[in-house]
Amino acid sequence: MRTEYLFTSESVSEGHPDKVADQISDAIVDLFLSKDPEARIACETLTTTQLVVLAGEIRCKGVYENDEWAPGAKEEIEQVVRQTVKRIGYEQTGFHWETFRFENNLHGQSAHIAQGVDAGANKDEGAGDQGIMFGYATDETPGLMPATLYYSHKILERMAADRHSGAAPFLEPDAKSQVTLRYEGSLPVAATAIVVSTQHKKGYDENDPAKQAELETYVKGVIADVIPPVLLRETEYFINPTGSFEIGGPDGDAGLTGRKIIVDTYGGAAPHGGGAFSGKDPTKVDRSAAYITRYLAKNVVAAGLATRCTIQIAYAIGVSKPLSLYVDTHETGTVGDDKIEQAILGIAKLGGLTPRSIRTHLGLNKPIYQPTAAYGHFGRKPEGDFFPWERLDLVDDLKAALA
Repeated sequence: MRTEYLFTSESVSEGHPDKVADQISDAIVDLFLSKDPEARIACETLTTTQLVVLAGEIRCKGVYENDEWAPGAKEEIEQVVRQTVKRIGYEQTGFHWETFRFENNLHGQSAHIAQGVDAGANKDEGAGDQGIMFGYATDETPGLMPATLYYSHKILERMAADRHSGAAPFLEPDAKSQVTLRYEGSLPVAATAIVVSTQHKKGYDENDPAKQAELETYVKGVIADVIPPVLLRETEYFINPTGSFEIGGPDGDAGLTGRKIIVDTYGGAAPHGGGAFSGKDPTKVDRSAAYITRYLAKNVVAAGLATRCTIQIAYAIGVSKPLSLYVDTHETGTVGDDKIEQAILGIAKLGGLTPRSIRTHLGLNKPIYQPTAAYGHFGRKPEGDFFPWERLDLVDDLKAALA
């Protein structure tokens, strides 16, 4: 086992074009779930210069039934999309919340998919698709997340807050960060490199050294505020390394839902099954099973059963019972991984980890998803309360099952 190594994770801001797409897709999910908790949504979003396009499949009582839109529904969808872009802060010539062209290509859900997923008189609700999902937790940070990703998110969250408050008026919405940490054993001891590329107002580049220095000083100040000083003793900084980042967001690069799945999860520190989260209602196990495996892994670590834990689960479309459950504590477990697997499957309130039991236990049939769509789905506290899959209410059950 290696005792010293470098590891890197990246994050992107709410104004990154792919994240704009994710936030729009999840705003649509929340809109439909607010009207029908059993709504089915698979909403994909494309963003580019002065254009937003929606595509996908839906079913929602009172909004879209029998291949017909309810009066005013399409107008409400467009309003939600424009308000999402406005909240992010895009009022630029190449992408403006008020003037971009909008296309709504959502249509009804396939009847063949619906018949496999819907519960019937003689069957439980099946999984919305086949696939494998992973959850992960590590004791590197208070939120039990990889430190490289945790700090990458924190840098951009702070910059976005300063942009919205007016404390950093030279910032525009698009930004990326990247943090490289040196590990000794399993713990980070130094940040060897930090990269931040942020879109900026006109003039804050190499053409005006004073303004460029102002921007760099600000970014380094944010980094110093969010990363412990002990980690910054040997850090190399790369602030806007191309020299200029004035054109950004969907005007600078097209955005699509689901292209930042590693940013959304564990920054590369754990496997990923490949399925995106945003734009999907919780019958889609790409989303709900990824949430339950994070919940399980976090509770395993919080219970002191391991310092690192990866959990995999697998489903078949239309089948309610998971095909497999796999636990790996990376040789840090206090009990055997097989015993943790048995304990999880034996906890009655988890209901055998069927799609319906996951949704019921975590309370997922609610409009809670738009806040997940930037700065990660795990290990953080949005406005209001923790995401339900971040709860630590399974610790006592796990300890009791393994006593």
